[in-house]
Amino acid sequence: MTMAANKEPRLGDVAARAGVSVATVSRVLNNRGYLSEATRARVMAAIDEVGYQPNEVARSLLSHRTGTVGLIVPSVAIPFFGEVAVHIEDALAQHGLRPLLCNSYGRADRERDLLRSLVGHRVDGIISGAHNDQLAEYATLRRPVVTIDRELAPHIPNVRADNEEGGRLATQLLLDHGARRPVLLTSRSHERNLRERGYRGVLAEAAIEPLVVAVEFNLPEPERTTAIMAALDSVSATMDAVFCTDDLLAATALEWAHRHGRDVPGDVRVVGFDGTATMRRILPGLTTIAQPIADMCATAVRLLVEQIGQEPGAEPTPVPAIALPVTVVEGRTA
Repeated sequence: MTMAANKEPRLGDVAARAGVSVATVSRVLNNRGYLSEATRARVMAAIDEVGYQPNEVARSLLSHRTGTVGLIVPSVAIPFFGEVAVHIEDALAQHGLRPLLCNSYGRADRERDLLRSLVGHRVDGIISGAHNDQLAEYATLRRPVVTIDRELAPHIPNVRADNEEGGRLATQLLLDHGARRPVLLTSRSHERNLRERGYRGVLAEAAIEPLVVAVEFNLPEPERTTAIMAALDSVSATMDAVFCTDDLLAATALEWAHRHGRDVPGDVRVVGFDGTATMRRILPGLTTIAQPIADMCATAVRLLVEQIGQEPGAEPTPVPAIALPVTVVEGRTA
């Protein structure tokens, strides 16, 4: 039998090629009922030969599964989240799942719309790494949810790097290299900022007054770069080092030092945070705290897959966050 070049193969074409009924082909595709291995093999071979594409929508209605997982991040243009998206996709593929990638662009209203859309598409679960404040909509979701580096609710698993230890390591490294007035440059200064907590803890032990400047994560460019430059200008007379809570901030801090004729690390030392492959190619000499991004993503996917298919409990049970160890990457900037 020869298929016309412009004709989409149908279930009947597969059945004719395999020499079985349409019902038998359907049972093979949906893995329902008993069939001999020889029959299954014949049908699968016929599917390949005629180029038949199963109707995934119909199959999802039967199985109550779509094989999709929503992934919400601020933007894949940010190196950390771009790398997260790559590793999540790879980890999901190992479980026969695929991501629906959503960029929230740091907007809570957009994230709410994305959640509604993902639920409407009947995703099997959601992995969230967006940077908005807690949204009440997550508490009512009847979908498995896991977060990366984000606390949503006590019962939602949170996978992150050991941010507090990373903050301690970065700050202690600066002090060990001679800094006495290290400033923290961060996106948001608050008690839940674990990198800030690590920074403050080390300085408290050294009896050094902390110096914190914050520039909002969601500011568009070039406003954000201008704001970072102004923030560093405001503390330039007293600081001799900068601990930046992400590598993009560190890149801007290095540019600030260049514009002001400050030698790095002679006049000012700089340490970043993230250690993505992209930033290490762009700034190979940057001293930074590297997150175990691949391990974080694999762990998040494993936890989500464990939830998929389980019946939700009557009362949500609090679960501890999983904090994976970070690594100091020593370069030439500290």
